[in-house]
Amino acid sequence: MKSKKLLYIGISAVVALLILFVGINYLKGINLFHTSNYYFVSYESVTGLNVSAPVTANGFKVGQVREMNYEYDNPGHVRVELALDTELKVPEGTVAVLGTDLLGTATIMLEMPKSTTYAAVGSQLPGRLAGGLMDNVQSDLMPILPKVDSLITALTTVVTDPSLAAALGRLDAISADLNLLSANLASATKPLPGVVNKASGTMDNLAQMSTRLDSLSATLNQLPLNQTMDNVEAISQNLKQLTVQLQEPNSTLGLMLNDRGLYDNLNATVNSLDSLLVDIKANPKRYISIKVF
Repeated sequence: MKSKKLLYIGISAVVALLILFVGINYLKGINLFHTSNYYFVSYESVTGLNVSAPVTANGFKVGQVREMNYEYDNPGHVRVELALDTELKVPEGTVAVLGTDLLGTATIMLEMPKSTTYAAVGSQLPGRLAGGLMDNVQSDLMPILPKVDSLITALTTVVTDPSLAAALGRLDAISADLNLLSANLASATKPLPGVVNKASGTMDNLAQMSTRLDSLSATLNQLPLNQTMDNVEAISQNLKQLTVQLQEPNSTLGLMLNDRGLYDNLNATVNSLDSLLVDIKANPKRYISIKVF
């Protein structure tokens, strides 16, 4: 009877230990009942990396860190065991990149090339340490820091320059003068009663002038302007024809203007008439006979 109790106690202890072992691994994220393919990676530093840390491919979790051991036969390196899904085929040349996030938690990312040949299960994959966020920030900011320092020095020099304070004082004075000028303009542009009355009278005069202009326009519209313009156009055509005839040497008017002989004859006739008149005045009895009965 006593031996049966001891047997039950032993069986219970084994079951409890087994449950404790499975529970601890489950809390670590290790599923003992799930088969996996194991690969190994060697890193110089595994800062922030813990057992059961996720292993991702293209951002999707395909496994986890199974175990980590220091390589005493290769000082300065830590051997990391990866447990990957059995459905995942790891191409040759796959690199396991160890990176950390903002909180310092490390994860392993598989960079898998396009290849038709695959690494054997249990083989060692090449590893690489990815630069952390702070490392990238430091590498980006280090070249800028000297320029920022120079800029701060220049700004300090400008701010502490006495001429800047004097310029600001002058700006304050200019602002006060502008405010005074604005107030004077506002008071000067206030409408005065006399000015309003004159403006009202001017508007009345303009209205009367507009009425007269409308009356003048109506009167002009009643005039026979079209007939007058037709007469003017007819006179213009007649003058044009007269000008053409004067310029034509074979026309009557053209011959009168352009014939030299006619001009000489007319000139001789005029001279003869002039001589005749002079002789009549000198000897009237020769031409006029007066008889007395």
